[in-house]
This record gives sequence, structure tokens and C-alpha cells, in this order.
Amino acid sequence: MSIAVKWTGAESKLFIGRDTFGHVVMTGSWPSDDPEWQEWKALKPSDLLLLSLASCSAHDVVMILERQRQDLTDLYIQVESKNAPEPPYQFTDIHLHYVVEGNHLDANKVARAIQLSEEKYCSVAATVRGVANLTHSFELK
Repeated sequence: MSIAVKWTGAESKLFIGRDTFGHVVMTGSWPSDDPEWQEWKALKPSDLLLLSLASCSAHDVVMILERQRQDLTDLYIQVESKNAPEPPYQFTDIHLHYVVEGNHLDANKVARAIQLSEEKYCSVAATVRGVANLTHSFELK
């Protein structure tokens, strides 16, 4: 895997990140009144980690439920986190709340899919788990 980040220049606090497939995303420092930040709507790097965690798990859950022949129609994951009060402000607690919709979903299969994602398949969860307390909940709609 190879990714890259490029600083946009001396007058800027913005960066362009490129993933292994060439997709790009803008990142930057904490939001401020800086017009450049507001214009480009860059993502906060620590938020990208949470988005990566939720996206990684979402992908796994969808794939697992498809293999279990569950008729999934929607998946939404809300992530709440807490940070340490001192620098480097690392995440101490991360909670993922899954809202799962579908036809005749089996709650046990949904719970198992989430568990498998967080404990076995999601590389981001495996990386974060040793540093932050990772918890989850879910609801069926």
C-alpha cells in the first residue's frame, strides 16, 4: 500500500491526501475562521480516522450480511468519541452505533456481523482497539 500527502503551500494549512487508487481528499488543521478552510471544506485528520473505522466496519457488515442472505436495505453508523485532555489528544473511547434496516433481518446475525467486523476483519478496528476503548451498539429498523 502506498499513499501520499502533499502540503498545498506556505500560505496554507491544507493538505491533499492521495490513496492507493489515486483518489484524493483535502485535510487540514482544526477549523477556524480562516477563509481558506471554509472555502475548501477540508476534513480534520483525526475525523478521517473515525470515518475510516466506520467505513471499514460498514463494508464488512454489508458483506457478511449478504453472505448470510440477509435482506439489508440500509446501514448508518454514528460514531461518538472522547479524547484525552492533553496533547496529543488521542482517542480514549470510540463508540459505533449501527442503525440497520432490512426485510426480516435476524438480530443475532446482525450482532455477529458487527462482532466479526470489529474483532476479526476490520484493520482499522484492530489498529485502534489497542489504544482506545472500542464499543458498539445497534438497532434494527
